[in-house]
Amino acid sequence: MDNIKRRHLTSYRKEGYEPVLKFDDKDFKTKEPIQVFSNSFTFSIKLQKNLAKTRAFYNKYYNVIVPLVFTFLSFWSRFYLISLSDIVMWDEAHFGNFASRYLKREFYFDVHPPLGKMIVALAGLLAGYDGSFSFEPATKYPENVNYTVMRLFLASFGAGMVPLAYYTTSELRFSSQAVILVTLMVLLDTAYICISRFILLDSLLLFFTYTTVFCLVKFHNQIYKPFSTNWWIWLFMTGISIGCVSSVKWIGLFTTALVGLYTIEDLWNKLGDLDISKVDYLKHWVARIICLIILPILIYVTCFVIHFSILTHTGPGDAQMSSLFQAGLIGNNFLESPLELAYGSRLTLKNMGFGGGLLHSHINQYPGGSEQQQVSFYHHNDINNDWMILKPRKEQMYNNITEVEFVNNGDTIRLLHLNTRRNLHSHEIAAPVTNVHFEVSAYGNETLGDDNDYWVIEVVSDTNTKTNRIRTLTTSIRLRHKVIGCYLRSANRVLPEWGFRQIEVTCDKRNNAKDIYTHWNVERHWNEKLPLGSKVNFKSKFLHNFWHLNVGMYTVNNALIPNPDKEDSISSLPIQWPILEVGLRMSEWADDKVKFFLLGNPIVWWSGTASLVLFFCLLFWYSVRQKRKYIEFSPAEWIHFLYIGKICVIGWLLHYIPFFIMGRVTYLHHYFPALYFSILMAGFIFDHFTVYCNLRAKKIIFGISYASIIIVFWYFKDIAYGINYPSSKLKGRKWLSTWDIVN
Repeated sequence: MDNIKRRHLTSYRKEGYEPVLKFDDKDFKTKEPIQVFSNSFTFSIKLQKNLAKTRAFYNKYYNVIVPLVFTFLSFWSRFYLISLSDIVMWDEAHFGNFASRYLKREFYFDVHPPLGKMIVALAGLLAGYDGSFSFEPATKYPENVNYTVMRLFLASFGAGMVPLAYYTTSELRFSSQAVILVTLMVLLDTAYICISRFILLDSLLLFFTYTTVFCLVKFHNQIYKPFSTNWWIWLFMTGISIGCVSSVKWIGLFTTALVGLYTIEDLWNKLGDLDISKVDYLKHWVARIICLIILPILIYVTCFVIHFSILTHTGPGDAQMSSLFQAGLIGNNFLESPLELAYGSRLTLKNMGFGGGLLHSHINQYPGGSEQQQVSFYHHNDINNDWMILKPRKEQMYNNITEVEFVNNGDTIRLLHLNTRRNLHSHEIAAPVTNVHFEVSAYGNETLGDDNDYWVIEVVSDTNTKTNRIRTLTTSIRLRHKVIGCYLRSANRVLPEWGFRQIEVTCDKRNNAKDIYTHWNVERHWNEKLPLGSKVNFKSKFLHNFWHLNVGMYTVNNALIPNPDKEDSISSLPIQWPILEVGLRMSEWADDKVKFFLLGNPIVWWSGTASLVLFFCLLFWYSVRQKRKYIEFSPAEWIHFLYIGKICVIGWLLHYIPFFIMGRVTYLHHYFPALYFSILMAGFIFDHFTVYCNLRAKKIIFGISYASIIIVFWYFKDIAYGINYPSSKLKGRKWLSTWDIVN
C-alpha cells in the first residue's frame, strides 16, 4: 500500500469543516507539486502581458517600424553582390567617363542636364577616384578605381525609392495592406533593383520622381490649411523636387507637367470658390509662381553654373559651344590663330546660332536635288571642317607666296573645301529638309566652277569697329550668295540617315539681319605668313552659354533616332513596355561572363498594367451609373476616387505617351518612371475591390499577392544580381518568346 499511489478523497464532515487534502512525498516526483502549477501559470500570464505590450508598442509605432524594415530590406536588396561584376557595364561607359571629365575638369558635351552626372562625379570623389580611367565598354576596372563605392552611393538613391513609396501611399490614404503591397512591388521589382546597382543616372531620376510625387501628395493634404507652415514646406519641397528631377534628365519634365496640371486644376477650382477673397487668390498664384516655377528654374540654372565653373579646361565637347566660350577654356589653342583673316588662309566657320556647329562637307552626295556633294554642319572637330578662303576666279590673282591681302567687309569670296577640293555652292534647288530654302552643296574644283560659287561677306558686328577687316573669333558675319541673294543658314534641322544625322545647311531667301542662325564667325585660322594672335582673355556671357548648350542638347537628342538599316538588339518600342514583352541585355552574354538582364518582375508589371485598364473600366461604369442616379459614393469618396485616378493615370500617361511621339531611339528603362504610377494604381485597385471584404478574406487576398511577388522575385533574382553560369540554365525563366534571355 505504501508503494502504491493512493486516491485521496475528501471525507464528509459536519458543517463548518473544509475538506482536507493530504499529500505525501510519494504522490509526485516533487515535494511541492502546487508550486509547479503556480510557476507555469505565472509564466503564461507574464508571456501574455509581454506580448500585449509588444503588440501595443508595434501598433503605436507601426508607421515607424514597418518603413524601417522595408528601408533595411531595400538597402540590402540594392547592395547585395553589387561588386560581383568588375567590368564596365552598359552605360557605365558614358556616365563613368563624364565623372572622369568632372574630376579632371575637362569640358564635355552630353544630351542630359548636369545634376545627375555631377552626383556621379561626387560618388567618384568619395571613392577616391582621380579621373584617370577611360571607362571603355566591357573593360575591367583597375585596382585604383573603387567602383564598388561608386555603385553603392548611387544604389542608395534606388534604395530610397522604397520608403518614399510607403509614405506616399500612406498619404494617399491606402489601407495598410495596400501600402505594404505597393512598397513590396517597388522593393522586389527586378528591373528597379538591377538599374539601381550600376553607375547610371536612372536611380537618381527615379528617386527624384518619387520625391516629387510624395511632396505633391503631402502638399495636397494641406489643401484646407492654406499658407500654414506645413503648406509652405511641402509646396517649397515640391518645387525643389521638380527642379532636381528636371536637372537629372529631361524626362523629369513629364513629372513637372504632372505638378503643373495639378496646379492648374487647383487654381481653377479656387477661382470659383466664393469663400476665397481676391487677395488670397492672388496669394495662391504668387506662392505657386515662386515655388513651382521660379525655384525649379533657379535649381536648373544653378546646376549649369556649377557645371561651367568646374569644367574650365578644354575637352572633347568643346565644338558644341560657341567660339568665344572655347577660347576661354584653359588649354585651348584658339588664341594662337592669326587675328586678321587673309586670302589663302585655312579656316573653320562656326555658326553662331544656339547649338550651332562647324561648316562641314564630305565626299557623299545628296541622294536627290542636285546630287552634288553634301554640305552640313558638324559638332565635332574634324578635318572635313577645314576651308580655304579665295578670291573669285575672274579677279586678278595675288602672289600667294609673298603678298598678304586681308579680307574685308563687302568682299566677294570663294570657299574651297580643303579635303575634297570643291567649292561652297548654292543654286535655286530646294533644300532636302527645309525645302522653302535653297540647297547648299560643294561643287567643281579649284579651276572649274561658276558664279554660284561666290559669296559676299557682310559684317554684323565686331568688338573692334575701327577696321573693316574680318577678325578671328570676334567678327560676326553673314554670307550672302552673289547670284541668288540668299544667306547661308543652319538652324538645327537634322538630315536623314544618308546625311549621317548631321545638321542641314541651307541658303535662306529672307534677309533677316537679326536671324542669329545666319551669323557666322571664324573659329580656327591658319596662315604661316601672319603673326600669331595675342593672348586676349576672351569671355562669353553665362546666359548665352546656357542657352547655347541647352539648344545643342535638344538638337543632338533629336538626332538619336533608330537606324532602319541597322539592327539594334537592345532597343525596344513603347508599345512593348507595359506588357513586359522585352528585356534588355546589359552585358556580354558569354557563358564565362557575369550577365545582367534588365527585366521587371512580371507580377509587378502585369498587375500594374491590368490595374490601369480596370480603372478606366471602373470610371466608365461609375460615370454611367451616376448618370442613371445610382449613388455609390459620397461626394468626398468620389472626389478621392478621381484624385487618385488623376495622379496615377495622368502621371502614367505623361511619362509614357510622349515616347510614341518623339522620334528618338527608345529603351526599356525609359518606362521606369511610368511604371511607378501603374504600381500606385495597382495598390488602389486592390484596395477598391477589397474594401467590403471581411478582414479574413482581405488577409487571404493580399497574402496571396505578397507571396506571388516574393516567389516570382526569388525565381528571377539572378537576372538582377548577376548570372554567373551558362544562360542555357535560364530556359525555365523565358516565359515569353521575346525575352532574349537564352542564347
